[in-house]
Amino acid sequence: MSLPKFIIGMMFALAIVIGWSYFDGASLGIIVLRTIVCAVIIQSGYFLLVFAMIGRATPTSAGKVREADRGAILNKVADGEKLSARRSLH
Repeated sequence: MSLPKFIIGMMFALAIVIGWSYFDGASLGIIVLRTIVCAVIIQSGYFLLVFAMIGRATPTSAGKVREADRGAILNKVADGEKLSARRSLH
């Protein structure tokens, strides 16, 4: 989930908590407390989700990444263009 989608979803969830608390007849302090607790729970869940996604990803060696980058660059080079280690500013 991307960050903008998460923020929009969190704002909707917090708005629902605020509305529910208001119509429940809660005081302003209780509304603020419920909103803060809800925001902390949502943020913790998002952190754990991202942490799990990172932990589940398979690591790639630096050599594989380098070869993939080199292959992508070579595919972009025109057929008649010559690759050179020297680069001039002219």
